[in-house]
Amino acid sequence: MEKSCSLLVHFDKGTPALANEIKEALEGNDVPAKIDAMKKAIMLLLNGETLPQLFITIIRYVLPSEDHTIQKLLLLYLEIIEKTDSKGRVLPEMILICQNLRNNLQHPNEYLRGVALRFLCRLNEVDIIEPLIPSIMSNLEHRHPFVRRNAILAVMSVYKLPHGEQLLVDAPEKIENVLTTEQDPSAKRNAFLMLFQCAQERAINYLFTHVDRVSDWGELLQMVVLDLIRKVCRANKAEKGRYIKIIISLLTSPSAAVTYECAGTLVSLSSAPSAIRAAANTYCQLLQSQSDNNVKLIVLDRLNELKSSHKDVMVDMIMDVLRVLSSPNLDIRRKTLDIVLELITPRNINEVVLTLKKEVVKTQSGELEKNGDYRQMLIQAIHSCAIKFPEVASTVVHLLMDFLGDSNVASANDVVVFVREIIETNPKLRVSIVTRLLDTFYQIRAARVCSCALWIIGEYCLSLSEVESGIATIKQCLGDLPFYSVSEESEATDTSKKTQQANSITTVSSRRPAVLADGTYATQSAASETALSPPTIVQGSLATGNLRSLLLTGDFFLGAVVACTLTKLILRLEEVQPSKIEVNKATTDTLLIMVSMLQLGQSCVLPYPIDNDSHDRIVLCVRLLCNTGGEVRKIWLSSCRESFVNMLSDKQLRESEEIKAKAQISNAQPDDLIDFYHLKSRRGMSQLELEDEVQDDLKRATGEFVKDENDANKLSRVLQLTGFSDPVYAEAYVTVHHYDIVLDVTIINRTKETLQNLCLELATMGDLKLVERPQNYTLAPQSSKQIKANIKVSSTETGVIFGNIVYEASNVLDRTVIVLNDIHIDIMDYISPAVCSEAAFRTMWAEFEWENKVAVNTVIQAEKEFLDHIIKSTNMKCLTAPSALESECGFLAANLYAKSAFGEDALVNLSVEKQSDGKLSGYIRIRSKTQGIALSLGDKITLKQKGGN
Repeated sequence: MEKSCSLLVHFDKGTPALANEIKEALEGNDVPAKIDAMKKAIMLLLNGETLPQLFITIIRYVLPSEDHTIQKLLLLYLEIIEKTDSKGRVLPEMILICQNLRNNLQHPNEYLRGVALRFLCRLNEVDIIEPLIPSIMSNLEHRHPFVRRNAILAVMSVYKLPHGEQLLVDAPEKIENVLTTEQDPSAKRNAFLMLFQCAQERAINYLFTHVDRVSDWGELLQMVVLDLIRKVCRANKAEKGRYIKIIISLLTSPSAAVTYECAGTLVSLSSAPSAIRAAANTYCQLLQSQSDNNVKLIVLDRLNELKSSHKDVMVDMIMDVLRVLSSPNLDIRRKTLDIVLELITPRNINEVVLTLKKEVVKTQSGELEKNGDYRQMLIQAIHSCAIKFPEVASTVVHLLMDFLGDSNVASANDVVVFVREIIETNPKLRVSIVTRLLDTFYQIRAARVCSCALWIIGEYCLSLSEVESGIATIKQCLGDLPFYSVSEESEATDTSKKTQQANSITTVSSRRPAVLADGTYATQSAASETALSPPTIVQGSLATGNLRSLLLTGDFFLGAVVACTLTKLILRLEEVQPSKIEVNKATTDTLLIMVSMLQLGQSCVLPYPIDNDSHDRIVLCVRLLCNTGGEVRKIWLSSCRESFVNMLSDKQLRESEEIKAKAQISNAQPDDLIDFYHLKSRRGMSQLELEDEVQDDLKRATGEFVKDENDANKLSRVLQLTGFSDPVYAEAYVTVHHYDIVLDVTIINRTKETLQNLCLELATMGDLKLVERPQNYTLAPQSSKQIKANIKVSSTETGVIFGNIVYEASNVLDRTVIVLNDIHIDIMDYISPAVCSEAAFRTMWAEFEWENKVAVNTVIQAEKEFLDHIIKSTNMKCLTAPSALESECGFLAANLYAKSAFGEDALVNLSVEKQSDGKLSGYIRIRSKTQGIALSLGDKITLKQKGGN
């Protein structure tokens, strides 16, 4: 029922206009009413109505109208109505239409001529077009360019019809003459397009005849020239040397569209360094000249592709790419930094870091809304640079430490993580980093940042002065003790309360939390008879009491970190301080701080008491300072740092493995053709062609042209659709490519009769859509037929393709139907392993709303083996460090991550425990932003987790 039409408008048929009402309006003399009636008729036809009774009315009353709008609507009406009968013959009443079209093609008004010619471009009925050929050809010489350009398009569409070459034998020659004399840019473009599609040799001859003037042609014509070059060079690669000069001349065109297409064409045709450099320069110029963010993102994608295949050339363009950071758009900045970070070399690292430092400084002064997020991206980029090239760390670490107190917690956290890694990998910077950290510690306002900074202080304060400064800084940030006090009125009230209880006097009291000026909590109590004075919090200075403020909000995890840091500092002080008196005094002060934190956690001052883990941790620190053993001292002062070093080495190892995995591993076959470049004749070859020959030889030598696919993988994609005993045998080879699925179906006629009207009927379930309609075929006895079916995919939900084969045989009156086996589209074809940071994983885990929880049910008894099986089955990447998975402790928890072809994130957390009987139990939790991927991945895990294939 679907019909092609240039007008596609939704029309609500809830209260459709009656055909009689439309007919009355069309018969009247009111032009606006006629226009409205024509629009209603067209919309009803587009939405499935037939309205055959309107045709004669429209011929009688609408056809003679001189109104331009009515004439345009009339052509739309004629386009969508049926013009042939069931046997494909043109209806007799179409003769009236031919006469009207001839009149319009000869009309004195150029608009009516132009729209009539445009209408002919959408007609496929040769019987209607044939009488109009002389009128079409006469319009090629009309005085108005609007008529000429549409006449050329009409000639091209007629010439491309099945018998069009017989109708217009000399059309290419006439169009070439028009192209030579035409001055209008659009008409000239249409003429060249006609030669390009219908008489390619004439188009090529015209191009090389005027090759010196190509750069002066209009933008539209230059775009068609580039299309011609691409088509010719794909068909005959040996010809590309003639056309590359034309492409390079067009790189200087003032049109951004032309230069963009030139660069893309140049990259597709040549791999010579000079050609790639010219294309990259063009892309960088477009980034600077274009203000549209979408254009910049597209150009950055092209540069990213160049970086993957021509990294050595792109390295020289790194500073040009960095200029794009001036754009305020975060997506553009993020994509730019991703490209730059993979192009860093020892030659350009200093320039890159200097530029990034300048951008960080700009984020301090600017008042833009996204400055915090941009600063976080810059800090992460500088972190990556410093890890790859440790020598630049000294130039950036002190600048970044100014942002430890940043209001953007994520940015400040990235800074402190960067400092923690640099202080370990750059021992020369230890003293200066520790000194700067102690000076700026009071500025930190985020608990997560404070925890990491305290760990750095506890691990890397080694000398006597550093240890003493560390203890003094922490004490200053905690403020004066105690953290709360009980007033005399409270004590007096307690005494009177005991007296009232002794005399059996009942009082009704109430308690409620109160928020103080600095955001901390206290508890207010009141009695019906006597006003009780509650314990009060002793406030510290807001300038120096950042740790105190955080503790008084109930963050006792931070309190446990403070206790551990002070314990490490005291243990180290015992080693570097010769005076026992000073050590004992510091130990006493530290114990007093820990006890005060425990009292604060157990008091009623805060709305929530201290948690058990933090309480046990602080108590452990108290016991350790009271009785220190040699082994315990070694654990606290050495083992923690050793674990951190192991974590860094694991991280670097994983990054290097990922880089190796991305690198293309290809080998040439031993029987490949050897092309001796130096023995070739260089006569008539340009320098660019010579470079191109060298690059092609290098690619052949390294096997880049070889695309080897696993034969077993190919066979696994062949699916049997019918049984061996069926009269028609069918099997399909399934090819999945991002958003498309191609079914290459082989059908074999196993009978001794000719099968007529054989049709492969397919239907889909899920987010799959058939692109083409099925066609009927005739299949000779014992012969086969290859049928391709294209299917569009719109999401990663599991889809099913089902259908049947229908055919007619000469000895059977009824049609025979063979039901096909279902084809299940696997989610594994759409997701691929990906990598993200631990922080990004946690953020997505908290944000994603769809979760699928799958209970572990497997015969596998080893935790690591089960994890490897799930990774292989789900095609995901394990983000958990290998060192965390090595020990055999009976428990295992790991995070897995993957991305789909549609940009969806798939997060999986696997937690298993070995039971006493040796079996594994636990859960696999899947989270995603969309329901489809969570359900599909859960079904896949449920199917595969038992250990089967």
